[in-house]
Amino acid sequence: MSRNFLDSEVSPYLRQHKDNPVHWYPWGETALAAARDQNKPILLSVGYAACHWCHVMAHESFEDADIARVMNEHFINIKVDREERPDIDAIYMSALHMLGEQGGWPLTMFLTPRGEPFWGGTYFPKEPKYGRPGFTQLLGEIARLFRDEPQKIENNRAALARALKTEAETPRHGQPHPAMLELAAEKFLTLMDPVNGGIRGAPKFPQTGILSVLWRHWLRQGDEACRDAVTRALDHMCQGGIYDHLGGGFARYSTDDRWLAPHFEKMLYDNALLIDLMTLVWQETRSPLYAARIEQTVGWLMREMSTPAPDGAFAASLDADSEGVEGRFYVWSETEIDTLLGQESNFFKQAYDVSTHGNWEETNILNRIAQADRPWDEAEEKMLAPLRAKLMAARDRRIRPGFDDKVLTDWNGLMIAALTRAGLAFAQPDWIASAAAAHRFIMTTMRRKGRLFHAWREGQLQHAAMADDLANMIDASLALFEATNDKPYLTAALTFADELEAHYRDDENGGYYFTADDAPGLIVRRRTVNDDATPAANGRLPGLYTRLAFLTGDMTWLARADALLTSFAGEIERNLFPLGSWLASLETRLRPVQIVLIGDTTELLPAALSLSLPDRIVLRLAPGEVLPSTHPAYGKTMIEHKPTAYVCVGETCSPPVTDASALVCALSAARSLSGS
Repeated sequence: MSRNFLDSEVSPYLRQHKDNPVHWYPWGETALAAARDQNKPILLSVGYAACHWCHVMAHESFEDADIARVMNEHFINIKVDREERPDIDAIYMSALHMLGEQGGWPLTMFLTPRGEPFWGGTYFPKEPKYGRPGFTQLLGEIARLFRDEPQKIENNRAALARALKTEAETPRHGQPHPAMLELAAEKFLTLMDPVNGGIRGAPKFPQTGILSVLWRHWLRQGDEACRDAVTRALDHMCQGGIYDHLGGGFARYSTDDRWLAPHFEKMLYDNALLIDLMTLVWQETRSPLYAARIEQTVGWLMREMSTPAPDGAFAASLDADSEGVEGRFYVWSETEIDTLLGQESNFFKQAYDVSTHGNWEETNILNRIAQADRPWDEAEEKMLAPLRAKLMAARDRRIRPGFDDKVLTDWNGLMIAALTRAGLAFAQPDWIASAAAAHRFIMTTMRRKGRLFHAWREGQLQHAAMADDLANMIDASLALFEATNDKPYLTAALTFADELEAHYRDDENGGYYFTADDAPGLIVRRRTVNDDATPAANGRLPGLYTRLAFLTGDMTWLARADALLTSFAGEIERNLFPLGSWLASLETRLRPVQIVLIGDTTELLPAALSLSLPDRIVLRLAPGEVLPSTHPAYGKTMIEHKPTAYVCVGETCSPPVTDASALVCALSAARSLSGS
């Protein structure tokens, strides 16, 4: 019996489609068996709850009875939430790239009855436009080819199958070298927009991995062009329309080249990555703009993205649309602002680019792009704050965008780590406590029989962890260990690392598969080092394993870091662009700066955290506690019974220091040494 089977799913995205006339299946053996039994091609549609163009295609096509009739007659239709099943999305997105398409969501792929891709695209309009074929005509042609010209289908299927297998299995070995860091920074710098910041052109994504490589180069080499490229990008993002100037938080990307007009969806992962990068840059620049945006974004996170007590984890996203219209919740007319602010409206309108005709589709996206290259004006900000509060109160009465409240382990790991590091840098213990609560939820709710899971909603755990889940939770655990010195966090990091070793390792080619060895089988088991919207596990793990080695004294982890770096060093020759995480890990392995604090750390720890030092490894010891014999500071003790710090680069440690200012000087010297 054919019907729409999404009504029993917990994913908010799948539930958005439960009333479509399309006979959707969720991904699984039931759907695949139906395709095989009926010998029908599969129409796979992948999206996510906050995706604007996913909504557009749904309204145009999936809610249309005539189109649904064609889909139901000729295809087995499978709907996938890419956030819930990143393993499925990654395989078929790779196939789309192999067809020469840029990719994006909604992802629309056509598969054989055995789940093998043979053609696809992204958004297809109902009728031909935007240079794309109409969906109705496309469905008919695919059905005809499958019925009348099966050899064409087979040729495409076989070519894509070979390409996917080659991508997953081809070794990319090479010899890691410090010069790779310089090469990457030089290449990335040529991509940067000298006026608006970020990568040249439109659309503009934050690209925190690339900005991090440039920032690290500035710290190593003092290259002011790299520093300025990073601060220009962050300044323009922080003042652009991609930032929510009333409620805090960043949208996923800007559709234009000025950071003005986003697709309004707010994703947990983007905000985690931006908080982390802005904290690192703030530690050097002390920019009040970054401090304000971090504080406001954390406020948004606590207010709107925390799951209800007692859970304490972080939700996935806020939709781009409300009331079926993109951005309606966020934009303003001049009349609305005049009514709300009265005599103060002119001051506000000038500050936030508000006009009668608007700056976007006859409405106004609040932005301060005109101030992006100007110094922070504290007096002006104090005057604007109560006006923003009035607009925020009015906005809170509007119909809110959709809220995807599922908990994703990988995205929570990113936010736990970022929130912890920001909490340390800004001396905000409440931020660290919130991060610890989310970590506790992952440890107690999202693990079963010693194994981590990927997604949770409405009391239901779903899908074995991906490698990214485990890598990001290692980082989250190590960040909390640095913040609290509580040993259970270090134990948790080792537990996650051991799970990767047991179930994800590629013994033949090196590195880790995205899915576990006992996960339900897909057409290929992917293995990649390339960052996508979020960092890749194989890119992050060498740096994390380096930290584990020095924090535990177990040099096995250092050998594993080296093996990982070697396994993927050959990728440098293919494409530098998606290797930001791997490059950061290479630098951590080459130039870790270890800070050993012995005794009461009350005064010394803030000094240890005061500089922008992304490869810092902090180890706190009680008086008399002994370091592992492999540590360069082995045998070193407190001086004159005072809290004492040692700063070590490689096998060389600084003389002991007992006051905060001397520690800052030692760290500055170590940073200079590590960059030489």
